[in-house]
Amino acid sequence: MEKKGKFDYILLETTGLADPGNLAPLFWVDEGLASTIYLDGIVTLVDAKNILRSLDDPAGKVEGHDDDDHGPVMTTAHVQISHADVIVINKSDLVSEEELQQVKDRIQSINGLAKFHVTKQSVVPQLEGVLLDLHAYDSVEVLDQSGKGHSHLDQVSLFPASGLASTNTRQTISTMTIPLPSLTSSQVDAVDAWLRSVLWENELPGESKKSPHFEIHRLKGRLILHDGSQKMIQGVRELFEIMDNPSSESSEDVTGKMILIGRHLGDFDFRKSLLDAIEKQ
Repeated sequence: MEKKGKFDYILLETTGLADPGNLAPLFWVDEGLASTIYLDGIVTLVDAKNILRSLDDPAGKVEGHDDDDHGPVMTTAHVQISHADVIVINKSDLVSEEELQQVKDRIQSINGLAKFHVTKQSVVPQLEGVLLDLHAYDSVEVLDQSGKGHSHLDQVSLFPASGLASTNTRQTISTMTIPLPSLTSSQVDAVDAWLRSVLWENELPGESKKSPHFEIHRLKGRLILHDGSQKMIQGVRELFEIMDNPSSESSEDVTGKMILIGRHLGDFDFRKSLLDAIEKQ
């Protein structure tokens, strides 16, 4: 970083079992890094042939996450998918169309924000805009292509390896969409306070239930103010930022919304909690 101007682009490749959620915040909190470079985006490579098995394999459990009776194992594969801005589904030639669709559906149920690229032998159509120059933290335009006002849940069969059909399912990671009305400046402050409670204290305002604890891995949001201006929210784990939206559009089709990606979201009423916090202002 001392050699300013010497780098065109930096690719940080983690080990196969790394948790990107521990790395991404460094680019926000480290003053030396933040003043020199910016986080462009997180790319996760998925093996189409084996990903479903990896998602359900207890051997891939993330250390420090006890599941008890509150849900299935959260694997490293879940975590890497939930943090991704781009997901490359490789080895598509090794699975049938039906199997590939199952992979797509499962991944989208975990992360409804990420862009997908299906590849054979890792060949992408181009680098710029696909793997490089993503600017994933510069805008929230992806919100308009995801969610559609409802939750996408990663539902896992209680018998994933037995071959038995079951109507009983349990949630691992989910993507939750919360539509938002236009806000006053004081209501933006209320959103900020709500996020601090949820992300820093792991407490949902207005919710008495404390267990199981939820986890927020990623969040994005667009706030529409009464005066027509916009703000966007970017967050990874406990770190978040509310800032002016540089790509604000005046289109009437643009609406306010917040999208959360995390664990145990379906066990709590995040939508009611947030809207109640806004209405109190």
